[in-house]
Amino acid sequence: MLGKKLVTAQKRGETRALCLGLGMVACSMMMYFFIGITIVPFYTKSVWTTETVCKVLKANIKDQVPCPNNEGSADEDVFPYPCLQVWVNLTASGQEVMLYQTEDTLERNPKCSYVPGKSENSKEVKARIETIANNFKKYQTFPCYYDPGGMQTNVILSRLYPPKGLLFAFLWPTLMFTGGCLIIFLVKISQYVSVLSAWQ
Repeated sequence: MLGKKLVTAQKRGETRALCLGLGMVACSMMMYFFIGITIVPFYTKSVWTTETVCKVLKANIKDQVPCPNNEGSADEDVFPYPCLQVWVNLTASGQEVMLYQTEDTLERNPKCSYVPGKSENSKEVKARIETIANNFKKYQTFPCYYDPGGMQTNVILSRLYPPKGLLFAFLWPTLMFTGGCLIIFLVKISQYVSVLSAWQ
């Protein structure tokens, strides 16, 4: 009687462990799919792949322009902000090109090097842009990214999804997938040993 209870408890434990392993594998596959349709296209679409050194030539704050936060957004969601334009000397080619913060900055407003996020306090936005402009004037040389193919003549300060960021995004689903497979493997080994011992 006690042996039957132990066998039943063991089978329940194996079933739960097997469900846990399968659930981990299923979750990791969904995470892989989500990363594949969101982050990977942005990473592969980016042409600014080569790092070089940029030297600031001028950093000017132009007249205020409307902030295009979202396409088709209402007028009340759009606020004016000072347009910062940073021109740098590209060390790789010696050209004078315009600097943008990220790839997204160029798509949102190609006239400005920096596009602030949605904010109701225009004073904070103005102070932040002035601080950024002063930092560019203070730190004349810094690393930047350019397009080695020449399709884009401008440069960006930082990539939205660098190679390290992409690897980090795949790290957690990989660990979950490995853990799930390991649990399933251990459960199968346990079942095999139980059947083998019972047969002997």
